[in-house]
Amino acid sequence: MLTATSSVAGDALALRIPAVLRAALGPHWEFAVDGPRIEIRHPHRGSPYRPPRQPPSWSKLLDSLERGFASNGAPRDVCLPLRWGRETELAISAVQALDPLLKEGEPHTYRSGFLPQPVVRFTGERDANGLLSDGFLTSFANVSRVQPVKDLDEYGAILDGWLTVLSQLGFHARHISLYGTLIPWRRRQVEGITLHFRHLGLPLGDIVLLWNTHHPNRLTVDLGTGLERLVWARTQKRWHDLIYGRFAQTAPPTTLDAIRTATLLLGHGIAPSARGAGGITRRVISTITSDAARLGVSTVVRDMYGYWSLFGTLRVPWPAIACAVEEELHA
Repeated sequence: MLTATSSVAGDALALRIPAVLRAALGPHWEFAVDGPRIEIRHPHRGSPYRPPRQPPSWSKLLDSLERGFASNGAPRDVCLPLRWGRETELAISAVQALDPLLKEGEPHTYRSGFLPQPVVRFTGERDANGLLSDGFLTSFANVSRVQPVKDLDEYGAILDGWLTVLSQLGFHARHISLYGTLIPWRRRQVEGITLHFRHLGLPLGDIVLLWNTHHPNRLTVDLGTGLERLVWARTQKRWHDLIYGRFAQTAPPTTLDAIRTATLLLGHGIAPSARGAGGITRRVISTITSDAARLGVSTVVRDMYGYWSLFGTLRVPWPAIACAVEEELHA
């Protein structure tokens, strides 16, 4: 649970952020600061937006992100294990790579740099019928830059570098805006200040300045978005068509979301069980409509398997995953 904090260190950092960002972003941005609220917009934000005629493949987009972050001093690091087994059973965010520094006050992290991290969350926004709203999935790729920073100037440079990466992907600064509150928050031993960024009004992600309560001089940055949401903003395609392609109309969205997530879980060797991480796999598979899976799930699993393989080698081959899903459905 996030709570407000009035630590001296946090308040001092918050006061400096507007000036730091003005220096990092340059004169071509409009800053509106009203008390703790801040909004940063481009003066030509009203210009028309034209999505690409032929959007890049997932793999090409990921390669572009990797090159863009590397050129800004954040080479790609290997993903965290999906089976997390610490405060959460599964990896739910790339920011968990910063746990040693942020939560234990240790001067090191598990990972640092560009991290395209597959995660599983059950907190996605839902509509009145309980279905996931457009833009939300149970499993997705958390595209992040996570790293310690020496000072606020480096924090500002990371944000400026992110705008450069977005430009290389075909976005334009005039359609990007940043907003948030400069009031620090606290969650147990971690404090932070969060600013959000959006594209044409669509929330994309955020940049978070973080530090350990007892070691406020040890600063870190977590800049993150979802790969799928990033492509959604860039292409402006229908959400379900973007995510599921040729399978979008073949089964209910809940079933497709569950097969997608089960493929990720089983691919990482997390077999169905009564409790723990395996209990999550069992829970996910139980939401697959039996009618939709009557002819088997292998074709959809193979497609999802190709997607998740972009982020690292999966431990279990796709035919074994399809068999495991079908066996669990008919158990």
